[in-house]
Parts: sequence; structure tokens; C-alpha cells
Amino acid sequence: MKKHDQDFIRRQNRLTVFEMIKNQHPISRAAIAKRTGMSPTTVSRIVTELTEQGYLFESDQVSEGVGRKSTLLDIVSASVLSIGVELDRGHMNVGIVDLQGNLLCGGKYPRDPDESPDKTIARISEAIDGLTKLQEIDRTRIVGIGVGLPGIVNNEKGIVMFSVQLGWKNVALADRLKELTGYEVAVDNELKVKALAEHLKGVAIGSSRTALLGFGNGVGSALILEGEIYRGETNSAGEIGHTTVDPNGMMCECGKTGCLQTYINIGSLLSEANRIRPIRTIEELFEARRSGEQWAVQLIERALMYMAITVNNIVCMYNPDSVILSGELVDKIPEVYEEVEALCHSRFIWEPLRGSFAFHRSELNERGVVIGSGLLSQNRFFELS
Repeated sequence: MKKHDQDFIRRQNRLTVFEMIKNQHPISRAAIAKRTGMSPTTVSRIVTELTEQGYLFESDQVSEGVGRKSTLLDIVSASVLSIGVELDRGHMNVGIVDLQGNLLCGGKYPRDPDESPDKTIARISEAIDGLTKLQEIDRTRIVGIGVGLPGIVNNEKGIVMFSVQLGWKNVALADRLKELTGYEVAVDNELKVKALAEHLKGVAIGSSRTALLGFGNGVGSALILEGEIYRGETNSAGEIGHTTVDPNGMMCECGKTGCLQTYINIGSLLSEANRIRPIRTIEELFEARRSGEQWAVQLIERALMYMAITVNNIVCMYNPDSVILSGELVDKIPEVYEEVEALCHSRFIWEPLRGSFAFHRSELNERGVVIGSGLLSQNRFFELS
């Protein structure tokens, strides 16, 4: 076997063992060997390396049966920290994440929708510097930065290929941010990292096939298969918001007509609402519906119908065991989740697939992208170690 193939297998084995300890701690060496199929010698070698590097510790011996004792392994949570960043049209969130995916601290910062990439990247660097100083964080423990944002991302090179919400195209985000901070930077689509966070820390723990849907300023989805992000050929898998539902429909920000998201996303709903009367926020629109204004009732019920249709389409395509609703619409408006779930169960899920999946509301909410981005950065660090 060629040396680079051997090195790749060693790195993968190391990452597999480390992820198992992170997600199933405390756990014994014997249990790791049994569940991974690796030899006890290989597992012991990897565990010794990780322990010497300060990532693991051994707990007291416990009985695993008559006459048998085994030492359990656990994670040193504070041994590694990473920065998680969420970028959106009107704000950015920055947080510090530990080895177990706990959000230690964070801050939310306004962002001008027309802000240039260079200015945004500079402000991310400033926010990180301010947060670490304010919280007195030991920066030598920070292994990197993860950034989640809406749009098409070349995750291997850290380039934002196209983001309608940010107005960015071909922005070398990872390289520019590394120049300012000195840290390695991982960049990915916001829903992909959010799905990863829900799988590791949220409602989808134990799921083998998780589909996450995001309804907010855009509409998108992400899929986690056996713990891995499903990316597609160009990391564009999940862009369901730009599937065409009516070729003669409304114009989308992407330049096409009739995209699914034009019937659901916050910007489109507010644009249509303002044809009737001034409506500034999505909360005001739902308040008009609660007050019985018929135009608002019809506009929102159409959006809820298309949300349920989106769930059905995802379920039919991927047959997940868990479906998670997330995004600003779900987080801000309490009734959205319940009404979409009811529509799915009563009308829109294809009958053979009814009851085949668990239906969840996002548990991590607005923390999800920051946590997922931080975990993505840590995964990149351990893959390269």
C-alpha cells in the first residue's frame, strides 16, 4: 500500500475513534474496538496518542462482567476550542465552542445587507478579537474558525461561490480571514453545519438519516447520512428552495422565475404583504393573520402549504428517519411548526411514508449554525492532525 494511502487510513481511524469517544463517552477501549472493527492494538495506539496530547483522560476502572474490569475513556472538553461564525443578510453571530460542542460564550452583531465582503471579514476578525479578550480565552487552545453562511460554498477551498442573501460571488473567505486572524478557516453552507450540530448535539442524536429544512430569508435543506454531511458533486445538495414549482411564477432573487422559496421566504412574504398595507416584520404579518385580515390569512396559509409540500418532497426523495424544521420562521413564530406538522400528517405526506420518520423542531435554534461551524472547524483540525 502506498504511504499516502496508509497515512489517510491512519487519519481516518484516528478521527473515527475520537468521534466515537466524543459521542459515546465514557467508553472502553474494548467497546471501541468491537464497534469499529479495529484491532485492540490499533485502538490502544490511537487512544495513547490522544491522551498524551491532552484530549482524553481515563476514569476509574469499572466492572464489565464477572472478573473483568475496564478503564473508561472520556473527553477533556476544554482541551480544544474553536470559533463558530454564522453570517446572514442582516447579522452575524460569533461564538466559542468547546470539544463537546458546548457554546461557551458568544455575541450577535448587526450587518448592513450591502456590506462588502472585505468589510464583513474585517468585522468578523474584530469580533473574534473582542470576544476572546472579554472572556479571557486562552487563544493557544483555539484550533480554528468555522463559518456557516447561506449559498453555494466550495468547502474544500473555503470559497463562497454564490450567495444571493449576502450578494457575494467568488469570495475567498477562508484565505482572507486566515490572513487577518492566523487561524485555519473552514467554510460551509449554514444548513449543512446546522444539521451537523443537530445530529451531534440536538434533536437528531442517534439518527442515521437526518433531513433538516430551513425556512427563513431563504429556503434550503441538508442531509446527514450515517454521521456525514451529504454534499453532492459541488457541495450544492439541498438547494431545494431553487427548485421550480411554477415556470410562470414570481421572480426569485437568483434570477429565475417560480422558485419554491418565492412562496415561503420572509422577503417574498413581506413584499407581497406590502402591496396591501405597510408591514415591516414577519411578526406583524402573522399578527394581521391572527386579527383575521383575510389577505394575511390567505398569504400565510399558502406559505404553510408550500412548507408542508417541501417536507413531503424531501421525505419522498431521501426517506429520512428524522425531519427537523428550523429557520427564522420556525424560531420566531410558534404556530408555524404545529401547523406545518398538522398539514403534513393530514394531507401532504405520501401515504406509504406516513409514520416513517420522527418530526422535530430545531432544538439548537439560532445557536445551531455557530455550534455546527465550530464543530466543523474541529473536525478539520483532527483530520489534518
